[in-house]
Amino acid sequence: MSDLKKKSSCQMGCWAMAAAAGLLTFIMLLTTADYSFFPAAFLGILAFVLLGFLFNLLFCAPLSATREKTDVSAASASAASPSTSATSAATAGTATVAAGAPAAVASTATSNSAPGDKVAADGKAQAAANKKAKAAADKKAKAAADKKAKAAKTKAEKAAAAKVEADAKAGEDFDGDGVREGADPGTKPATLAAAREGGADDLKRIKGIGPKLEKLCNTMGFFHFDQIAAWTPDEMAWVNANLEGFKGRATRDKWIDQAKFLAAGKESEFSKRADKDSVY
Repeated sequence: MSDLKKKSSCQMGCWAMAAAAGLLTFIMLLTTADYSFFPAAFLGILAFVLLGFLFNLLFCAPLSATREKTDVSAASASAASPSTSATSAATAGTATVAAGAPAAVASTATSNSAPGDKVAADGKAQAAANKKAKAAADKKAKAAADKKAKAAKTKAEKAAAAKVEADAKAGEDFDGDGVREGADPGTKPATLAAAREGGADDLKRIKGIGPKLEKLCNTMGFFHFDQIAAWTPDEMAWVNANLEGFKGRATRDKWIDQAKFLAAGKESEFSKRADKDSVY
């Protein structure tokens, strides 16, 4: 009975030792070897079961004193072995973590800095490319605008030259009606070499004809009111173009209307004043 009680106490002690070793294995694997909970728990339980059976086999079996002593030494070595192994594993894990920490930090720094540097470089390159493209576009637009302006200027110059040429061909607007007469427009009216018997009419009685114009009209062969009154529009155009220094005056001052009135023997207000006040 005493042996049975002794054996039961031995077994409980072995299992207690195995539980302590399993718990220590679990804690060391979880904290120092960086195992997750379930793998560490599994290995701790496995160590507990194996060591429990091993301790019972070594310490609680009926052996001789020498064998028991040897078994106790072996059991102690075996018990220490998992702890030492766990400690070594933990130490190795810690060293690995410590050695890997700078690399991880460096990797993190590189991973954090490299994308930022790349983005900055890409942004700078894109900005340079945009600036270059804008400069090229501005240069192209300026060249196109200059070309267009030059073409417009050339066109305007050609139009001006064409107008000058056309005006030269068309002549001048002698009578002020907005129509340019040619260099030699109209038809020359009938003229006289000298005044008729009785003398020339006083052409200065026509408003717009002064002494100089009267002399010019006489030189051209016009001495009488009825001559001027008989001019046709075509003949009037010729007279306007050939009144040197007074071109267009015949139409502007309405010579034909006044000449018709005076040729009929009538008097106008201007003719009365010219006779009385000697306007010229």
